[in-house]
Amino acid sequence: MPAQQKDILQQIHHSCYFTRSRSGEQFVAEHAFSYQIAGTLIVDDGTKEYVINEGSFRLTRRNHLVKFVKQPPPNGEFKALSVYLTQETLRNFSIEFGYKAEKHYQSDPVIQLQPNPLFKSYMESLAPYQQEAHSINASLQTLKVREAILILLQTNPQLKDVLFDFSEPGKIDLEGFMNKNFHFNVQLNRFAYLTGRSLAAFKRDFEKIFHVTPSRWLQHRRLQEAHYLIKEKGKTPTDIYLELGFEDLSHFSFAFKKTYGVAPSKI
Repeated sequence: MPAQQKDILQQIHHSCYFTRSRSGEQFVAEHAFSYQIAGTLIVDDGTKEYVINEGSFRLTRRNHLVKFVKQPPPNGEFKALSVYLTQETLRNFSIEFGYKAEKHYQSDPVIQLQPNPLFKSYMESLAPYQQEAHSINASLQTLKVREAILILLQTNPQLKDVLFDFSEPGKIDLEGFMNKNFHFNVQLNRFAYLTGRSLAAFKRDFEKIFHVTPSRWLQHRRLQEAHYLIKEKGKTPTDIYLELGFEDLSHFSFAFKKTYGVAPSKI
């Protein structure tokens, strides 16, 4: 498959799950225009929880850390359709049509959009691109992504300050950011990028503030929170290990016992 067509196919993405629920977390690298076809999506950015119900539309902003839970409807399946608006696509659109951000748009990571007939008809028009993507011309698919941008701008003109803001994260308070986001299981270079630093500068600044390496601090902070949630809130290890950034239960239990001298299940 040609590289250009492969890139476009990755911009139109359909999610479908039959399982009871699916949890996870991610770094949102690109803006995503999405339609919740069936089921419920719960998104948590560490500060606020967003409940996305069936039939709703949203724009998820880039450069954010989020946790999510995908819940299928009773006896049904979770379905969502997303169009990813990459920085390259938006830059080319900006050059061609003269759009540019006039100010930094302050808003939540998830912008819930008011229903509009244009949204529904557009998303329905993407059905063939999921069923016959291998045979649809890449140029035609490019037009569908550009159509999404035009529809967003026509229905919500203020979104130009979101879509065409190509600035990278500026240098921010590292201590406050880490205390808010320690429970996200992402690589250190993601934390560095979101705090406006190179990886080397992030590690250097981190040790000046916390007097320990980022990896050691993250494990200690997560275990500290785990101990509090188990002892004071009555949570079980299986309730919290993923929520706190541990990849598996056995690793969490081993680290907890090594730190506190007792298995988390015995607290």
